[in-house]
Amino acid sequence: MSDGGQPGDLSRRALLGRVSAAGAFVALTEVLPPGTSVADAQTRRSPARGPLEALTPAEAVTLEAIAARLIPTGPDGPGAAEAGAAIYIDRALAGALANFRDAYRAGLASVDAYARGAKRAPFAQLSAADQDTVLADMERNTATGFEGGSASFFALVLAHTVQGTFCDPFYGGNRNFAGWDLIAYPGVRLAVTADQQNLDAKPAATHMSAYDYSMFSGRKPAHGH
Repeated sequence: MSDGGQPGDLSRRALLGRVSAAGAFVALTEVLPPGTSVADAQTRRSPARGPLEALTPAEAVTLEAIAARLIPTGPDGPGAAEAGAAIYIDRALAGALANFRDAYRAGLASVDAYARGAKRAPFAQLSAADQDTVLADMERNTATGFEGGSASFFALVLAHTVQGTFCDPFYGGNRNFAGWDLIAYPGVRLAVTADQQNLDAKPAATHMSAYDYSMFSGRKPAHGH
């Protein structure tokens, strides 16, 4: 960080507004409270995923653990686990992102293989600190066993985790508007009053998908949101 202060002096919301994709992992994981357990960071906060559409159960567990560390829950807000980013990715891999299915199959297997070799356990069973080490190695492209390099798979999962955390809930992510609440995005609205246009105004969250408005689409996804 280059502000002269310590990483803990900055809120996750400020970090989300400032970091680039290349530095997102390092910046976001710095603000997690020390001692956060893997169970708290992944399992307890993750929404029920329902039936998987593209991933195997083992792959989903690994992906959920990765997403939970890429955009972790912090003192001032939720992260990818609450937003169901892994659920979004699974559904997208059965649809719009189907061309990445093989990349995920190979990449997630490589993550677990590297975690076993470097830390003696599958990725999801590692401590938060060890998970961070594995992800940092991937980001630096020093993790071995990845076809095309670990950095490419890291960038792919990061991009899709961001999509799943902040997308319109229609697409299966941003559960309960966790991502929008994190960045104080009030949601789609069809009209904006003069008061709401005031620079000091803090519009109340609508907690509505764009597809909740009939003028955009009367169609609702089978999985809901």
